[in-house]
Amino acid sequence: MKSRRVSFFLMAVVFLIVSSPVFAHHGGSAYDHTTVITVRGTVVDFQFVNPHVQIYFDAKDDKGNVIKWQAESNSPNTLTRMGWSKNILKPGAQITVSGYRAKNGSPLMHVVKIVLSNGTELDVEA
Repeated sequence: MKSRRVSFFLMAVVFLIVSSPVFAHHGGSAYDHTTVITVRGTVVDFQFVNPHVQIYFDAKDDKGNVIKWQAESNSPNTLTRMGWSKNILKPGAQITVSGYRAKNGSPLMHVVKIVLSNGTELDVEA
């Protein structure tokens, strides 16, 4: 009977150790939190999925070249509580996105603010 308890305890410990990466969460170290940039563009795709909502949009640089941007926001659960839905951004919509750009300079950002073409500001932080 005692060996059965020890075996169960060891199995529980092994399970917790092996499953610990599931509870991990990445930080924001990939983004430059010292500067907020603002980019205006056209929504190409909007994915209201876990763990973070993804917004794909095209914007033009100073020379008129199209740059494909990806913006990451909070979880769908958090954004739903702020009035978002899976239909809030549709392809073709004009948006202005402000956020922290990726440190490596790629067209990737963590969203701080989104403004729709009609001036409506979408809350992204609780």
